[in-house]
Amino acid sequence: MVSYGRITATASYLPPKVVTNDDLAKVMETSDEWIASRTGIRQRHIAENENTSDLCIHVANILLQKARKQSSDLDFIIIATMTPDYQTPSVACMVQGAIQATNAYGFDISVACSGFVYALSLANKLIQTGAKCGLVIGGEVLSKMLDWQDRSTAVLFGDGAAGVVLEASDQPMIVKEKLYSNGSLGQALTSGLVETTDYQKTVHPLQMEGRAIFDFATRTVVQSVKELLADEAQSVDYFLLHQANARILDIFAKKLQVPREKFLQNIQHYGNTSAATIPLLLDEAVGDGTIILGGKQKIILTGFGGGLTWGNLLLQV
Repeated sequence: MVSYGRITATASYLPPKVVTNDDLAKVMETSDEWIASRTGIRQRHIAENENTSDLCIHVANILLQKARKQSSDLDFIIIATMTPDYQTPSVACMVQGAIQATNAYGFDISVACSGFVYALSLANKLIQTGAKCGLVIGGEVLSKMLDWQDRSTAVLFGDGAAGVVLEASDQPMIVKEKLYSNGSLGQALTSGLVETTDYQKTVHPLQMEGRAIFDFATRTVVQSVKELLADEAQSVDYFLLHQANARILDIFAKKLQVPREKFLQNIQHYGNTSAATIPLLLDEAVGDGTIILGGKQKIILTGFGGGLTWGNLLLQV
């Protein structure tokens, strides 16, 4: 009998340090009004003595507690991140070792802000082929990749991690899905380019063509959601989009002709946390009762970002 992946618990972890827009205005030429009016962001969490693996380990431990699982129950750990501690070992292997998940294999996937959507799709297929239980976590410490003199990027991003427990079920959770990539447009968002010349290494910070990414999201990504949903948009209970810019959410709602309140938003609190934005949003919605696991609500998860990559999952949770 074929099994399907079903989310049975959600969790998140944020570094304790909060940096407001007013804090940034003290060290660069910007203001709360300038940032908030253009992006919707008011503050973000910044890691001080923690790396990506530390954030993900916190999430993993909370998930196990919530799901009442032992680490030995896990078959796999997938971490979506564009800011790993190392190129090797992977963050997933560091998490697996820290929580002593002796029966689990682990690996990272790097598709930037589409990471959690890609990872959840992949995890569902692992369960369809025999796995019983696993963790899917999106985690980022983007602050270590930023040029803090570049206000066009530094004001946008924050650090955090969140994820889910996925368990085998006889009821499918993913109703429809479609993932995409277009590498020919990849230079619109880059991070961590390593150039080596005469034994000298240069690592480049995150760089983004803001207008190109905004247009990509509000044209190409919107169209992909329309194609996935066809005539079903009105039946979706909530849209959980990657939190890149509040204005993008406004445009999605207008183009899909869906009430804006169906588009959940927390970018004002956390900024853009890349692969962590969607699971952070999901954990908040489950925590406050907006989304009820097992309640048969229809939600759509939409990620988009570096690669360029994008993808949509229509779930019945």
